[in-house]
Amino acid sequence: MDDKIYQVTSPVMGTFYCTSSPGEPPMVKVGQEIKTSDIVCVIESMKIFTEIRSEYAGIVKKILVENEEPVMKKQALIVIEKK
Repeated sequence: MDDKIYQVTSPVMGTFYCTSSPGEPPMVKVGQEIKTSDIVCVIESMKIFTEIRSEYAGIVKKILVENEEPVMKKQALIVIEKK
């Protein structure tokens, strides 16, 4: 994989949420610039919500899953082009 590309992955099996709560706008959108430690999504597992943060600053290139879609542990969720 290209050194400039980073994939945000799920630390647990659960449900992917791109918003902090129903009716809110997505936390990130394709083309958006983000900073290190920005929250990019939330994974809900067994009623526990885990905020997923980016390890790198960059541009969101692709969101690989849909809101409320089940995800597996270590599944790629979001592709970021590192700055």
